[in-house]
Amino acid sequence: MLDAHTRSGGTATATPPAAATELFVPVPLAVTAPAAPVARWARALLSPWSRFSLLVALLAAAGASVLLFEPQKLLADGWPPQLGGASAAVVFAVAYGLCTVAFVPRPLLNLAAGALFGSQLGLATSLAGTVLGAGIAFGLGRVLGQDALRPLLRGRLLTAADGQLSRHGMRSMLAARLFPGLPFWGVNYCAAVSRMGWVSFLVATALGSIPNTAAYVVAGARASAPTSPAFLIALAGIALPMVAGAVVAWRKRHHLRGRKAA
Repeated sequence: MLDAHTRSGGTATATPPAAATELFVPVPLAVTAPAAPVARWARALLSPWSRFSLLVALLAAAGASVLLFEPQKLLADGWPPQLGGASAAVVFAVAYGLCTVAFVPRPLLNLAAGALFGSQLGLATSLAGTVLGAGIAFGLGRVLGQDALRPLLRGRLLTAADGQLSRHGMRSMLAARLFPGLPFWGVNYCAAVSRMGWVSFLVATALGSIPNTAAYVVAGARASAPTSPAFLIALAGIALPMVAGAVVAWRKRHHLRGRKAA
């Protein structure tokens, strides 16, 4: 009778833990069930076109901020008096880089650098801002725009430009920086969409931007003496590349027409 009671008691006490175990097992599965929608949302947010939309939104916001703050007032109002010396040059270089990302024309910034800091410090500040702005634009285009835009490179001219930048990055970027008719921001984003390397892009940008930047900076520094030799030489340094660029573009235009006709 004791054995029967023990067996019946053992059977009676063994059943509830088993039932409790069966009820406890599905709980982690219920907790991890929403992971699938989260993963889908993450893939959608990180998709190429979502990143490209973010790039467009950032550039639109940058352009709107330029219209709001009007950096061209530097030429009329000057630099804030509380900033001076090396700290002012550093702040200006950072602001220069951000303004180029926001489509502010570099000639305007170069003239302001010369007027505010003189020829030597103005040139160093402008080149630092040029490389900084080009690097920011290249990084944004590479991370947020390349995957979405590369499949669209199907036209003859776009394919040729992409191949030239991808295979001959340093040489092509030097030519693009020396050629005054190409917009600075446009070259940045075209290079970002290509397979051009970071080092080639930044080095070619720094070297190729020196002549044009120096001409505008000297013109800004010597604007108070428009008949001085330095100012006249700077004007020649601005005008001659523009004329040469127009001649080269005209000749290339006829060359491209001949190709299309063939």
